[in-house]
Amino acid sequence: MLLAGVVLAGTIAVIVYGPIPQPEGYHLFADQRGFFGIPNFWNVVSNLPFLAVGLAGFIILRTRPSPGVLPALRPAYLTFFLGTVLVAFGSGYYHLAPSDDSLVWDRLPMTIAFMAFLAILIGEHIGPAIGARLLLPFLAVGLFSIVYWRLTAQHGSGDLRPYVLVQFLPMLLAPLLLLLFPSALTRPALLWGVLVAYGFAKVFEELDVPIYRFVRGISGHSLKHIIAAAGTYFLVLAATRRGVRAAISIQI
Repeated sequence: MLLAGVVLAGTIAVIVYGPIPQPEGYHLFADQRGFFGIPNFWNVVSNLPFLAVGLAGFIILRTRPSPGVLPALRPAYLTFFLGTVLVAFGSGYYHLAPSDDSLVWDRLPMTIAFMAFLAILIGEHIGPAIGARLLLPFLAVGLFSIVYWRLTAQHGSGDLRPYVLVQFLPMLLAPLLLLLFPSALTRPALLWGVLVAYGFAKVFEELDVPIYRFVRGISGHSLKHIIAAAGTYFLVLAATRRGVRAAISIQI
């Protein structure tokens, strides 16, 4: 009931708030230096950690035993790591020439990762079958949020309300799932690592300009990419270093 209440309250809040347009100056990042013929060099190459972590997770799940992944949730984990790989390409492509058109390919992979992560959490803390069944509907909601934004942008200023829900609701629900429902697996702290890294990444994103002015060598947005990629690595550790809790293994 609490989880449903959070979803309902969040949905009502954005509906009442009204359309959320793309902020003016969204594409103006602090570090616009180019190197080796690559514009916005550091914002582009700082996406490489996403590629490394996503490939590592995907290959590990396909080639090695993964004691920390419940069988029913393997598709959700594979989807998450695939989304992480696509983030590297999508975000890299966007930062080569930032625009609303290229931003689609940045945000779409992120919705895949967000929705897959939420399905994983629900599966591990409420029921594997439930999480598995929700994966495709969640991905459809993520896709809808991007399509809706682009269609409204083509006929006005755009409306980010569905995308805001897709990005932030999982991060609001995640702590509740971790705190209120016992995990089917050991070492739940690894999933807290994902949330903490995401929180720091958002802070660095907001401090893009101040960090660049202070450090001079790198911007907050580039650091955001690195920190967020480091957060996804906690799911690689979760897949390989956890095990099923003995007390509930029979139920699973």
